[in-house]
Amino acid sequence: MLPAWCVLVLVVSWAPVSSGPVSVPLTGPDLSELGLHLGWRNLTCASCKILFTVLDVSLRTEKNMELVASLAEKVCVELRMEGPDVCHQAVQLFKREVITAWVLSVLRPSEICGLLVGASCGRWDIYSDWNVSLPRTPKPPVTPPTPPAPGANISRVLFLTDIHWDRSYTPGAPPVCKEPLCCRGPPSGRGKGAGYWGEYGACDLPLHTIESLLRHVATQGPFDRVYWTGDIPAHNVWQQTRGEQLNALETITGLIRKYLGPVKVYPAVGNHESAPVNSFPPPYVRGNLSSSWLYEAMATAWAPWLPEGALRTLRAAGFYTARIGPKLRLVSLNMNFCATENFWLLINSTDPAGQLQWLANVLQDAEDHREKVHIIGHIPPGVCEKTWSWNYYRIVNRYEGTIATQLFGHTHLDEFAVFYDEETLSRPVSVAFIAPSVTTYINLNPGYRVYLIDGEYEGSSHMVLDHETYILNLTEANARGHEEPRWTLLYRALQTYGMKSAFPAAWDELIGRFLKDERLFQTFWYLYHKGHVEEVCKESCKTTVLCTLRSGRSSDPQLCKDLGSTAPADWKPKRFC
Repeated sequence: MLPAWCVLVLVVSWAPVSSGPVSVPLTGPDLSELGLHLGWRNLTCASCKILFTVLDVSLRTEKNMELVASLAEKVCVELRMEGPDVCHQAVQLFKREVITAWVLSVLRPSEICGLLVGASCGRWDIYSDWNVSLPRTPKPPVTPPTPPAPGANISRVLFLTDIHWDRSYTPGAPPVCKEPLCCRGPPSGRGKGAGYWGEYGACDLPLHTIESLLRHVATQGPFDRVYWTGDIPAHNVWQQTRGEQLNALETITGLIRKYLGPVKVYPAVGNHESAPVNSFPPPYVRGNLSSSWLYEAMATAWAPWLPEGALRTLRAAGFYTARIGPKLRLVSLNMNFCATENFWLLINSTDPAGQLQWLANVLQDAEDHREKVHIIGHIPPGVCEKTWSWNYYRIVNRYEGTIATQLFGHTHLDEFAVFYDEETLSRPVSVAFIAPSVTTYINLNPGYRVYLIDGEYEGSSHMVLDHETYILNLTEANARGHEEPRWTLLYRALQTYGMKSAFPAAWDELIGRFLKDERLFQTFWYLYHKGHVEEVCKESCKTTVLCTLRSGRSSDPQLCKDLGSTAPADWKPKRFC
């Protein structure tokens, strides 16, 4: 689904196509009259600037807010973005937050017209450059990581991400439909319906499949801890309410506690937790439009797992840090503050909530105390807004000796992204592991990940040593009916890829082997989709996928310049967020 604020940007320049110019007074603006004359398909620079100057004043009234919502529905239907029902519900859900963000934003006519009409009409620089101030302490020498001695303690960490529970999933319902999310509602009685345990296609999971996963992992322990990086509700984003989101949070949290017992769980906030989706205002937005309703509920639900200091920053802005071992600290980031889909960043995208400055300070404190740090979050930094992503990359470079690992989700696929030194972009300094989703959305098997991490002992690197990915083969599971399904090991990283270690240099070397060894790359492509893929990735597809594996920061062609990419400018790997 097109991000809601993008739809509303189109709305304000939408109307039936007119012929010839129109003169609009700047006093006494009436959007209903204005909207009848201007057409988004033939919008001129002059009419665009007039329109958005008027909108800056006009959008504050309830009458005009409703008019914009009405026009938004027409745009959505006219451009066939979704069906009429979905368009109506989505606009009604998003209208107040998006329009409020617009009114409060620094977005001005020259900027939005630069986006809609072209660079000759203005400059789109709403996401302008900015820099985080790093502590002045010089970077200490970095010792290359070495494998632990035989018999050293190894931690087993369960990693769950992108559960996406669909309370309306119905076995037998149509797996193909006109809405963005299928396998819902009454069984159709025509053709193959959705399977009992889940279905390939644009479908999320029923609760009994999620419980099956948790019953299974409860027998696979003990785990030293669990990292859980968000996206709890389903993809029916056009019809969600705050109450439903909170019910999903409480239900899944309760099930994890039920099946995993006393093991500590460290969660991160996903982009689907809010209603509307992707709506994460910075902390200075107060009142009913703030995210306090969500963060307070999270703090209450997760209080048995987190220390009071972590709960304080969670309540304030959705991120936190906690010491989880004698020389190990966890940082859980709210990656919604780097997401271009978060329309609240139109107000100000400069280090939202001060999170990156806070991160740099936490890492400096960890370095001072000779601690290692695990960073978890939902959205991988390589798909974040450019300036945020580049600042994060700089922080990782500075604290490469402190950051032991980075773990993310969000794309639903099995990926990784290597970080390189900023001076030469050739020496691997870190790797962000991107784990596959629990959900099937879209056309995937359900899955989860277990990380094997250098454990608690003097001198431990606390780095990932290997990882295991488990799946539920839906074809097999659904063929067995209601019988408890078998969750099976899909692969182990080091064994499958013939790697000597899981340190950053080994993943960089693996990318080079993918480039030369077609069979090895196609193995990766199969595992990338959790063992269910119907297409072959070659030529421009392969080059672009390899580029994403090198792209720890976004929008940097230098990271892939030697790959000789022939991919079209608009080609992107499939990511189901």
